[in-house]
Amino acid sequence: MESIFQKNSPLHDGAVVISENKIKSASCILPLTDNDQLPSQFGLRHRAGIGVSETTDAVAVIISEETGEISYAKQGRVRMNVSFGELEKLLNKDF
Repeated sequence: MESIFQKNSPLHDGAVVISENKIKSASCILPLTDNDQLPSQFGLRHRAGIGVSETTDAVAVIISEETGEISYAKQGRVRMNVSFGELEKLLNKDF
């Protein structure tokens, strides 16, 4: 998992799919949201995380490459600036 955060890693771009506590796939391309009301600072990473949460029952944990900020997307809604403690609570609640 840590290799996705290293810029020169072949897994750096794309998503990691985790199911049943196992990595199922890496470097995945996700569907982008069609929502045109999102803030302009949302790039492809956020738009893909939101998009996959709109079209599936998945939740997306999105980590900004620029700021390291964590976002959490579920059912097309995104929660920004999530702390590690909040992320743990959200994941425990949803899983």
